[in-house]
Amino acid sequence: MAVTINADTTNGLVITPDTSGEIEFQQNGIKMIKFGADGLELPQWTTATRPSSPTVGTIGYNSTLGYPEWYDTSTSQWIRFYNQITYDVDYLLVAGGGGGGGATRGAGGGAGGMITGTTTLNKGTQYSFVIGSGGSSGIYSTSNTTAQKGSNGNNSTAFGLTAIGGGFGSGSDNAGVGGSGGSGGGDWFPGYGGGSGTSGQGNDGGSGGGSAPYGGGGGGAGAAGGDFNSGSGGYGGNGLQSSITGTATYYAGGGSSSDYQANSGYSAGLGGGGVGRNAVGTTVGTSPSNGTANTGGGGGASGNGGSGVVILRLLTSLYSGTTTGSPTVTTDGSYTVIKFTASGSYTA
Repeated sequence: MAVTINADTTNGLVITPDTSGEIEFQQNGIKMIKFGADGLELPQWTTATRPSSPTVGTIGYNSTLGYPEWYDTSTSQWIRFYNQITYDVDYLLVAGGGGGGGATRGAGGGAGGMITGTTTLNKGTQYSFVIGSGGSSGIYSTSNTTAQKGSNGNNSTAFGLTAIGGGFGSGSDNAGVGGSGGSGGGDWFPGYGGGSGTSGQGNDGGSGGGSAPYGGGGGGAGAAGGDFNSGSGGYGGNGLQSSITGTATYYAGGGSSSDYQANSGYSAGLGGGGVGRNAVGTTVGTSPSNGTANTGGGGGASGNGGSGVVILRLLTSLYSGTTTGSPTVTTDGSYTVIKFTASGSYTA
């Protein structure tokens, strides 16, 4: 391709193409940029063959994405060169945990349902979130005659999804299966089985046992609640770990049952599960613990369930800064993390 380079006193340096009408600059035989009758043609690459050590402002056409892009060293990201109307966000959605059954023989509450994933947001659209509260505990009576069941936790919602509240821990007043929910609550009476967990959100509660009888543990997002027996059991099922905030954290652990024999007590599930009351006969021993707030942990026997949470993670370069409900906003590298502990919204 022949060209003529002229020094023009009016226009400075003038490069005149031949009859093809194109001017192409090459480096080591590879086209870098071309001027033609149809306009400017940028260097091209795929997502896999982008420059490995780009400098700020490097521009090219990404044939994988179908858009021009430029490199921003402040965020160490390739930025697409178009009016972006959608972007992706990672989310964690957890419902409120179920309340534990009343001690001395109460069962543990099930954890709130846990859902994780990625969804696409539309710029300018407001997305609302509901954070479920934890269920209340069953009433404990030192007379050992009214160990009531707890109540289910409340649902959390986001992006058209619903995380189901944790199932209640059973007590002697209903002498049957634990409550079903995101994860099931523990059963109080032998042979009935723990409450059912919701597929993809949690696991079943444990079964009660013994001649007294004694309750089982609440299910967690990662494991079923433990069945009671004379040597072990009644423990809360473990939750699942997520690093959406930048720190690996367990959520949605089940609550443990009471320990009527006043041994060391049964452990709660990792992820905010509460520990059941430890008691002998009518003598109250160790106080129960509630599920941890904003983890969806099930309550230990005689303990309340923990409230749920919604957490979002997105590139800081895409964060709009428009929220309601006073979420906690932090950064993790080039990402922004938005944590809703009460109902609110985010406008993309």
